[in-house]
Amino acid sequence: MKSHTDKHGQERVYRSAYLRRTYREGGKVRNETVANLSALPGHVVDFIDAGLKGRHLVPADAVATITRSLPHGHVAAVFAQAKALGIPALLGPACGQRDLALALVIARVCRPGSKLATTRWWADTTLAEDLGVAGATTDEVYAAMDWLAGRQETIEKALAKRHLSPEANPDRLALFDLSSSWVTGHKCPLAARGYSRDGKKGLEQIEYGLLTDPEGRPVSVRVVPGNTADPAAFEALAKDFKTRYGLADMVMVGDRGMITSARIEQLKELGGLGWVTALRAPAIQALAADDGPLQMSLFDEQDLAEIAHPDYPGERLIACRNPLLAAERARKRTALLAATDTELAKITAAAEAGRLKDAGKIGVRAGKVVGRYKMEKHYTLTIGDTSFAYARNEEQIAAEAALDGIYIIRTTIQDTHMDAGQVVATYKSLANVERDFRSIKAIDLDLRPIHHHTETRVRAHVFICMLAAYLTWHLRRAWAPLTFTDENRPEPENPVAPAKRSAAAQTKASRRTTPDGHPAHSFRSLLDHLGTLTRNEIRYGAEETAPLIPTLAVPTPIQHKAFDLIGQSFPLTLK
Repeated sequence: MKSHTDKHGQERVYRSAYLRRTYREGGKVRNETVANLSALPGHVVDFIDAGLKGRHLVPADAVATITRSLPHGHVAAVFAQAKALGIPALLGPACGQRDLALALVIARVCRPGSKLATTRWWADTTLAEDLGVAGATTDEVYAAMDWLAGRQETIEKALAKRHLSPEANPDRLALFDLSSSWVTGHKCPLAARGYSRDGKKGLEQIEYGLLTDPEGRPVSVRVVPGNTADPAAFEALAKDFKTRYGLADMVMVGDRGMITSARIEQLKELGGLGWVTALRAPAIQALAADDGPLQMSLFDEQDLAEIAHPDYPGERLIACRNPLLAAERARKRTALLAATDTELAKITAAAEAGRLKDAGKIGVRAGKVVGRYKMEKHYTLTIGDTSFAYARNEEQIAAEAALDGIYIIRTTIQDTHMDAGQVVATYKSLANVERDFRSIKAIDLDLRPIHHHTETRVRAHVFICMLAAYLTWHLRRAWAPLTFTDENRPEPENPVAPAKRSAAAQTKASRRTTPDGHPAHSFRSLLDHLGTLTRNEIRYGAEETAPLIPTLAVPTPIQHKAFDLIGQSFPLTLK
């Protein structure tokens, strides 16, 4: 296009269109004009341009038939995020097993289900066609799981380097926690009866430990038999993580039930690992003795104080008192004592009326009552063959009440690296890994129940859920403006005080809308909404042999925003 201004000041525009080809001759690039298209109408030139670019052109008045419409937006968004995180390359070299493994991870995020249900689901989305897994059988899926299980160590080493290295994690912190999930059937060698965190008493289960970075990104997961005690599992897995990933000078953050005094002694022997954990109630009571360092006057002006004791050489002890937690524990204890009194009074009445005889039977019934409410330490029971009496141990109750709301954190982190408030915040960051467990087990990924019977498949299933949790962690953070998630939770001035939601998050929750007026979603409902963005195969004309033109539906404003937040455009195909 050229323009020219004549002597009268009028600008004239000359448009020219040429069909040109480029070729190489004697090592030089040459250009040749094949035809001058300037005389053709503009729309004809556009048609020629589109045809040369490989686009299918159809008459404007041709009949359009939608031959198929598949949900596309949710799998496209999750795949785009996975690709941005480098997950396809992380899984391994390109092959059919990798495509199946990647499809399993994406499907676990979008629509968790059994492997058979998953293969049925992804056939009705663009995921199966674009990743080439549409015809995959369950045997092929299981083979891909076996392949992925063999790659687990390599993948987790890469994640550990990405998130636990000194450059990425200068505080050298790693969060660790254990959970359990029940298993169907009786053939899995890892399944055993143990303490069920799912409330499924009597069912066999597995246990698994999850290692994350300080913000809660899953890095590694390990499965152990279902009857493994928490401290023993922590000991074994801590050694495994240290040797397998070369973790040096790391600080493990775990709760008081896992990092016990005995486990700490073993960590000292292992070397290279520090800890942040909390003391159990008997240890706190010992420090609160008359001559102990824990005195209530410490909390007259503040809610935390550092103390020291010879039993904890080389460690810092940070005593915290949470008034809200103290009030809740007092309320709960009062309610449990009242419920226990009511049930024990029934046993007394039955014994007096002669309906309940024999000291053994009376003791069994009374034991069930105090055991149900966990009030054994607060009662003195007097049992005879024809009588029963009980009394509260007021001294014990008062001693426990005096320590309501008090917890003590023990750590090897030096005060030159973290002050007391930062150590408290680090311990409370265990909520991040607990959130991951909720995501993996229930609200997002439905790890449980486990239907696999071989050890390799169980480990692969849990690992797939961990990779899906890694994806979900990033998607939840990116899509926070569209969901009820608090985008800017304020840092509490008092680290002991409970965390509070920001004013913006409270407004979003009360109005059920985002600041720009769109409906606020849960993570799951946002994925469902993205799934309404379909890819349609459209045939123009009446002939069955006419080409099928893949076309995306018009995205909604929320769908546009969701892709913008993950920094991606709308892809017509996944690959």
